[in-house]
This record gives sequence, structure tokens and C-alpha cells, in this order.
Amino acid sequence: MHNCYYDLHIHSALSPCSSNDMTLNNIINMSYLKGLDIIAITDHNSAKNIEVAINISQNKDLIIIPGIEVETYEGIHMVCYFKTLEDIKLFDELLYQNIPEIPNKEDLWGQQLILDINDNTIDKEAKMLINSTRLKLNELIDLVRSFNGLIFTAHINRYSNSILTVLGFIPENIDIDGIEINANDSIDNFKNKDLFSKFRVIQNSDAHYLGDISEKTNSINLREKSIDAFFDYFRGEK
Repeated sequence: MHNCYYDLHIHSALSPCSSNDMTLNNIINMSYLKGLDIIAITDHNSAKNIEVAINISQNKDLIIIPGIEVETYEGIHMVCYFKTLEDIKLFDELLYQNIPEIPNKEDLWGQQLILDINDNTIDKEAKMLINSTRLKLNELIDLVRSFNGLIFTAHINRYSNSILTVLGFIPENIDIDGIEINANDSIDNFKNKDLFSKFRVIQNSDAHYLGDISEKTNSINLREKSIDAFFDYFRGEK
């Protein structure tokens, strides 16, 4: 077994609320220096920096899980993970069609930078990404499943955009793979510990700044250090 340290919720400079210092090389190098084995870059409603990030990581002993943080129609944040670059690119195309045509205002929300392998800005996303999509929670889950992806409720211990804040509960028989606790809080302090017996729990940084990327603290035991083993772990029995 391989004990793999992870941070599965990191925002790049594509997310307008993220620091422009969150370039792909900076994220990958910081994660590597901190001793992480697996990371996911999960920008708001877009995966346009994922392919370049994966290319950059090829010379590092670091696995990048293709990921994205989606805001549902109800205002719930969900983190989604995919096994292949092709899957997330196809998912991203369909998701983009469900993002309202509201232009981003950089002076209010921040820049949305699409980067190349040298961290140069090659484009900017025109649509405002920090917005609810047109996909309801059940529709998003179905779409993620159609690409064989994993889906988790994001930062359920946060007051904004968590499923507990928006709905007040987690629906019975919801088809999710687990729940995410924000790393700035202790799992021991989480009040709804009964959820731990029902769902797998991951704890991520939700980093918008380089210094916030997780230290070598949270880990999962995988049969091998690979994306296949990562997906097998979360698809196994709780």
C-alpha cells in the first residue's frame, strides 16, 4: 500500500477570486516542495488550465487529478474529479453551455487567466465563472456520472455555498462519493460527525493563495500511486 498525501481542492489564476500568483508552475512546485503526492486543480466552473497543468507535472513525482468546482443552480459548490483529460474536457464543454452569459468584470471579481506551460497569460475567460450554473444538483451528479467521474460536496463546514448551508441537510440516497471538510477547521470540531459513518471524508485546502496549499497532513492509502488506484479507492466500499 502507498500512503499518499493529497490536496484535492486548489484554485489557479483562472478563478477570479484566486491570486494571480496561483500560476500552474507555482502550484505544482509548491505542492511538490510540501511533499504532496496527489493534487487537483479545481477552478470555479472551468477546466481550461487542466491540460497545461498535467503537461507541466510530467517531470515531477506528482499526480494531478483532473478536477473542477461546480456551482449548481441552487448555489451549492461540488468538487468533481475525472480519470482522463478527455473526460474533463468533454464535461467542461457541456458545463460551459450552462454558465450564464454574464461578462466578468475584472475590477469587481478579478482576472480569469488561462495560462501556458511557462505561466504566460494566453487568454482570459470572458464569462463570469463565480456564478451558479443552470445545472441543478441532481443534473450535475448525473452529468458527472455520465463521464465516470467522482463528485463530493465541497467545504460542508463553511457558511457559504455548502450543501448544509443551502439545503440544511444532505438528501437521502444522494449519489455522491463523499464530503469535503475545509482544511482551516478541525475534523474533530465538525458538529455533524454522524455524516462520517455514511460518507468518505476528504480534507482539502480550497487554496486561493500559494501559502494555503495543504501541508503534508492528509493522506489516503492506495494500492499504488496512480489515478486508477485513486478512483478505485473512492469507488470501493466505505
